[in-house]
Amino acid sequence: MHETRLIMGMPIEIEIVGAGNADALEAAFAFLVAVDERFSTYKEESEISRLSRAGALERVLNGEVQASADMREVLALAERTKAETGGYFDIRCPDGTIDPSGIVKGWAVKNAAARIRAAGHEDFFVNAGGDIAMGGVNAAGGPWSVGIRNPFKTNEVVKIVYPKGRGVATSGSYIRGAHIYNPHAPEEELRDIVSTTVIGPDVLEADRFATAAFAMGRRGIEFIETLQGFEGYAIDAEGVATMTSGLGVFTMP
Repeated sequence: MHETRLIMGMPIEIEIVGAGNADALEAAFAFLVAVDERFSTYKEESEISRLSRAGALERVLNGEVQASADMREVLALAERTKAETGGYFDIRCPDGTIDPSGIVKGWAVKNAAARIRAAGHEDFFVNAGGDIAMGGVNAAGGPWSVGIRNPFKTNEVVKIVYPKGRGVATSGSYIRGAHIYNPHAPEEELRDIVSTTVIGPDVLEADRFATAAFAMGRRGIEFIETLQGFEGYAIDAEGVATMTSGLGVFTMP
C-alpha cells in the first residue's frame, strides 16, 4: 500500500509492502497528524506555540514548566544537538521565539517508522519532505533507493543512493527559501550551499546534523566527514557537488 497525504505543510509519502497493512498505514498517518497539532509553529494553540509565547524553553528544560513527554524529549534533543554542533543548531530564533522544526520532522518520521515495525511490517518507506526512513525491501524485492534532487531543476535527480536501512535527510533553501540560518550570524543569508543531504544511523540523526551542516555553509560537509557513521552530499550555489569519503558505499545496491 502506497499513499501520500499533506501533513505538516508538506506531502508525506508512506509505502508498506505486503498484505494487511491498512491499519498500520492509518496509525502512522494519525501519529504524524498528532505531531503537527503539537509542534506546528503555525497553529496558535499548539503546545509549542503556547510555550514559545510564554518564553518557557529554559523553564521546560529545567523542569519548572509542565510540558508533554514528547515536547520534553524533542527540546532535550535540540539542546543536545546544539552542544554537539558548536551552536550551529539552535531552536532559539532571533525574534525570541522557539522553533524546533529542524529536528521535529526527523523525530516524527523515526517514530512513525517504529509504529510500522511494531505492527509487524519490516518492508516500508516513509518520506516527509526529504526526511526518509525505510526498512527491508521494496515491492519488487529490491533495495530501496533515494534520489537526490538537482536544486536548480527539481524534477531532475543528480545522485541515487541506496541507504541500506539507514536514515536520510536533506536540508536546503531551494524549496522553502531561506528558512535556515546560522545562529552565530543570523543576519547573514546562507548563500554558498543550496542543498545538503546526510545519511545517518537513522532519520533523526541524519536530520539534526543535516540542519546544522547546512547552517555551517561550506564547512558543513567537512563537519559531516568527522562524524562516525555519517555520510553527506552537498551542492553549492555554482552547482558543484562535494561528498564525504565514504558515500560511495551507498551509491551501489
